[in-house]
Amino acid sequence: MTRVLFTAAFALAILVSVSLHEAGHMLSAKRFGMRVTHYFVGYGPTIFSWRRGETEYGLKAVPLGGFCRIAGMTAYDDDTAPADRHRAMWRFPVWKRTVVMLSGVAVQFALAVVALWFAAAYVGVPNLNYPQTAADLAAQPAAITVGDCVTPDTARSCTPGDPVSPARAAGLRTGDVITAVGGVPVTDYAGMVRVVRQAEPGPAQVAYLRDGRPATVRVELSAVQRPPLDDPAGPVTTVAAIGVGQDVTVPREVTFGPVGAIGATVTYTGWMAGQTVESVTRIPSKVPALWHSLTGAERDPDTPVSVVGISLLGGEAASLGLWSTVLMIFIGLNVFMVAFNLLPLLPLDGGHVAIAWFERLRSWVAARRGCPDPGRVDYLKMMPLTYVVLLVGGAFTLLTVAADLVNPITLQ
Repeated sequence: MTRVLFTAAFALAILVSVSLHEAGHMLSAKRFGMRVTHYFVGYGPTIFSWRRGETEYGLKAVPLGGFCRIAGMTAYDDDTAPADRHRAMWRFPVWKRTVVMLSGVAVQFALAVVALWFAAAYVGVPNLNYPQTAADLAAQPAAITVGDCVTPDTARSCTPGDPVSPARAAGLRTGDVITAVGGVPVTDYAGMVRVVRQAEPGPAQVAYLRDGRPATVRVELSAVQRPPLDDPAGPVTTVAAIGVGQDVTVPREVTFGPVGAIGATVTYTGWMAGQTVESVTRIPSKVPALWHSLTGAERDPDTPVSVVGISLLGGEAASLGLWSTVLMIFIGLNVFMVAFNLLPLLPLDGGHVAIAWFERLRSWVAARRGCPDPGRVDYLKMMPLTYVVLLVGGAFTLLTVAADLVNPITLQ
């Protein structure tokens, strides 16, 4: 029940974010004197509404977004009364129309930045120095987690008959950092594993650091069957084992405090922008995996998710007390929506901005050449492309929603 409530709360937070996006359009349009006729949260049938001045505000039945209707966004939908004809959006200078169209993403971007500062100051953000690849992990200091036993092979977990981990029997503890095995110095975890593999099974002196203080201990290395380190599928041979795993001492999350978070916010904003661009470019290649997840294949956690999937992930993270993850999901969604809305395609905000400046550039070029002003872009000729964008976007949305309902991504 708690997870359901958290999921609903996270979905509500997304709805508030989208509503603030539309409020950005509305407030800037009103500030410039444009006529705003409607501001609604949701789509579909109206649940309730009220009119204040010339604008109708209200709530609709399907809480999947919101909209702000500005009279005369193009010359083709100028439905203003003759007395208000000068207030049609398309009649305003291009810079004012640009401000209005970008006000929505500006509000969402500001919301993401504030949330990112709060996370960096008080809750925690991902540590950008945390090792991301196997090579990065191998290069970390040889800090260890002490296992319970040593298995004859790596294909199974410990069973009651397996010998005790040599490290545990010798008194080594999780968090110790091994510095030498059998007199051979080691500087990183990969080097420690390699030196142990090359040692003879039996007694070996192991030097280590515990809380920064050096010490040595005699460890009885076990004989086990393992494949080569550089060829996990290769033939197994008898090698020595110490019975430890890796303890990554670098924290996964970090905080910076209220002042330090200011600089961290700038750094993490750039990092998230790069992550967003990278994820967008990977979307086409992930569609087949998304489709296969509907037919019983395991869901790839790197596949795109819908608002439904985002809400489920946010609710799950909240129910587990992973508040840093909750905030990063919310921030990442807002950054993605900013980037997506800036694409120069209709009906997105970026499409309207691109057309407005294309018209301005075309008029400037015509004036420089002494030619008549070519006038406005014919939106009717662009409708086929707009329909294609809507069709592809709608199909992709349905696919992701279906995958999130049938085979959702989870954190556990």
